[in-house]
Amino acid sequence: MEIRDLKIFNSVAFHGSVSKAANELSYVQSHVTTRIKLLEKELHTQLFHRDSRGMILNPEGKKLLSYTENVLSMIDEMVKVVKDSDQPSGKLDLGTVETVIRLPHILSSYYENYPNVDLSLVTGVTENLVGQVLTHKLDGAFVTGFEEHPKIIQHEVFQEELTLISNNKDISLDEFAHKPLLVFKSGCSYRAKLTDWVNAEGIYPANIIEFGTLETILGCVVSGLGVTLLPKSTIRHLEQDGVVRCMKLPEKYSHVTTVFIRRSDAYLTNSMQKFIETIYTTPEPKQTGWIRYQFE
Repeated sequence: MEIRDLKIFNSVAFHGSVSKAANELSYVQSHVTTRIKLLEKELHTQLFHRDSRGMILNPEGKKLLSYTENVLSMIDEMVKVVKDSDQPSGKLDLGTVETVIRLPHILSSYYENYPNVDLSLVTGVTENLVGQVLTHKLDGAFVTGFEEHPKIIQHEVFQEELTLISNNKDISLDEFAHKPLLVFKSGCSYRAKLTDWVNAEGIYPANIIEFGTLETILGCVVSGLGVTLLPKSTIRHLEQDGVVRCMKLPEKYSHVTTVFIRRSDAYLTNSMQKFIETIYTTPEPKQTGWIRYQFE
């Protein structure tokens, strides 16, 4: 059994497709199919259900996947340890929720000091990002509303006030009840707090509409489609310009902490150590006008 076969198996399991795995690994499809069949022959069992929808793991395949993920993460860890040096280099795979307004300044400062590090950044909701850190798909991530986990270390970045946001017209609580809630996908801590508050108030919104980006949510709020709950720092200039109105919520629902998380058992490379230091040494941005310009 070769390491490359485990990588091929993991890719097919993740994508549920031979063609997508072949594209990701830069192999021809026939090679991926052959290696999967050889792996099944060696283990004397099929690993996938094969149908028109693609390749779906069967129970034996799910068992193997739990082991291959551990093996491949250990190999990746080994490479990082061996290659680690005083001068940060290599790759750093990071994730973030969309509302970390300090992030561009942190990344810029880090790259200026450590240009040999290959930074990769994906966005998502807290629940998904935590999962990707736990499964070694990300080296670390900025998340909000995170609860303690035995396998994760968290570094507090900052605390923020959450506010209910509508367009620039006056809106009463009764009118609010008839407005759609504009939210990120399930797993977002802002959405969870907004839902908790709505339930506590006995409010039944007209609808809940999911979006994938902060820019789209703010644009729809400005246009009057609905209301949302976000950190006040992300809309401060929109409020000052009279584009949106903010409604203060009870203390229980109006505060959130942003933290940077990483696996507690992962080797702390010099690249990661320097990134954590950069988080704390990068000054607060003076303004958030980059958001305002989206609506001018």
